[in-house]
Amino acid sequence: MNLLSKYFPELSDVQFNQFKELQGLYEDWNSKINVISRKDIESLYLRHVLHSLSIAKLIEFNTGSEILDIGTGGGFPGIPLAILFPNVKFHLIDSINKKLKVVNGVVESLGLENIKTTHTRAELVKGNYDFIISRAVTTMPDFVSWIKTKIAKDSNHSLKNGILYLKGGDLTKELESYKTVKVYNLSSYFDEDFFRTKKIVYLPLKYKG
Repeated sequence: MNLLSKYFPELSDVQFNQFKELQGLYEDWNSKINVISRKDIESLYLRHVLHSLSIAKLIEFNTGSEILDIGTGGGFPGIPLAILFPNVKFHLIDSINKKLKVVNGVVESLGLENIKTTHTRAELVKGNYDFIISRAVTTMPDFVSWIKTKIAKDSNHSLKNGILYLKGGDLTKELESYKTVKVYNLSSYFDEDFFRTKKIVYLPLKYKG
């Protein structure tokens, strides 16, 4: 929690308490359904919560925006961002239903009303979204092929609608075919060594009706 206070000092009391509850909730759920490694559960706020919130260092989602989180796993980056942006709608999907059981349990315990979940694959999702977020579920070419028809037409943010993808390592070859892609180093936002090789990949995409 000290990490959150350090980088997000403007949290309301409600948000602070919701974030504070995450450790106990994930420890409890993880004992029933393993969605986070033991090492990571001990560093939940660094490796999962703060990592998810790095997106908020790049962009502030507007009220009423719709965000799709693909391959959310245990609820990252969707749940931390939903706490931070209570007036934004988040749709969290995963192809493994037991992971969504954990997500739904956490969401219910926190009383988050701006999250809905669906057990499905990315290609089958209906609707259009301002941004599509994820944490390294596949290569960018595959990811784009899944979601290229799901971008909303009207763009109302500081960044044009598109993909915000959390990934690490050398992405040069993987991204070489995307002329409009931008890569942001998380070490620009956070001091901790964990973020030294971590990045946000931003790829604007046009609406395809």
